[in-house]
Amino acid sequence: MPDFLDTENNYLGITEKKFFNYSDSNVVIQSVPYEHTSSYLSGSFNGPQAVINASHFVEFYDEELDSETYKKTGICTLKPLDFSGKSDKAAIDFIENETSKLLDDNKFIVSLGAEHTVTLGFFSAFYKKNKNIGILQIDAHSDLRQSYNNNIYSHASVMARIHELGAKIYQVGIRAQCLEEAELIKSSDTIYTWYAYQINSNANWQNEVIEKLPENIYLTIDADGFDPSVIPAVGTAEPGGLGWYETLKFLKEVCVKKNVVGFDIVECAPRQNEIISQFNLAKLLYKILGYCSLNNNFALKYHKK
Repeated sequence: MPDFLDTENNYLGITEKKFFNYSDSNVVIQSVPYEHTSSYLSGSFNGPQAVINASHFVEFYDEELDSETYKKTGICTLKPLDFSGKSDKAAIDFIENETSKLLDDNKFIVSLGAEHTVTLGFFSAFYKKNKNIGILQIDAHSDLRQSYNNNIYSHASVMARIHELGAKIYQVGIRAQCLEEAELIKSSDTIYTWYAYQINSNANWQNEVIEKLPENIYLTIDADGFDPSVIPAVGTAEPGGLGWYETLKFLKEVCVKKNVVGFDIVECAPRQNEIISQFNLAKLLYKILGYCSLNNNFALKYHKK
C-alpha cells in the first residue's frame, strides 16, 4: 500500500480516516514535484504542495452540487514522488510506473504536477491500458515542439511526445506557439485545436469541443490556460486566457457527457505573499471531482458505509 498523508497534510485537511485512507478511497491524489526544464519563471516544483496546503481553506460543501464530494469518493493524498537522481526519460518512466500501480488498484487518479512534462508519464500509463482514450488539454501553449533547448522531454514538447503515441489530442485555449507547432497541427489528423481568439468570438465553442471528444477522455490542465487574472502564478503567463466560470461550465459538461478517466493540474509556480493561484487550483480540483461524481457511468461513489 502506498504511503499516504495524515489529516494535517492531506488534501482538504480531511479528519475522518475512512475518507482519506488508501484502501477506502476511490480517489488518490498523486503529488509529482518534478521540475527540470522550466524555460521562463521557475518554481513549479513547489506547486503541488502549495495546492494541497491551500486546499485546507476550501469548503467541503459545494453549493452548486449541494454535496460534500469527499464523502462520496474518499480522497487519499499520497506522499510526493521522489525524483532524486531521475530526469528526462528516467523521470517519465518512473511516473508512468507509479501511475500504473494506482490504476492496477482501480483508483481514480488526480495528479498535481510541477512542469507539464509529467503529463507524458501519467497519460502513457492510461494509454497503455486502453488505447481508446483521448486527451483534452487546457493550455496557453500547444507544447508540440519536437524539442526545446535540445531536450525532447521539455515541458514545451510534452504533447509532441503524446502525439507520437498515436493518441488524439484536443487543445483548448491555445494562444502561444511557434511555426513548427502550427504546421504540425495543420498536417495532423489526430490534433484538434481551439485557439483562444476563436473561442472569444464563438459562443458555441464548448458544444463544438464536446461533440468532437471521444467517450473516454484524460484531462490535463496547465494553470496558464486560465487568464492571468484568475491564475497569475505560472511559469509562462499569456494574456487572453479562459475565465473561471466559463471553464467550470465547460468542465462540468465534459464530466457529465464523457467518461473522464483521470486528470492532472500542472504548472503552478507559487509566489511569495500571494495565495490566489494555489487556492483557485485547489478549488478547481474539488469542483472537477464533484462534476465527475455526477456521471453515473463513471460511478465515483464512496464504496464503504
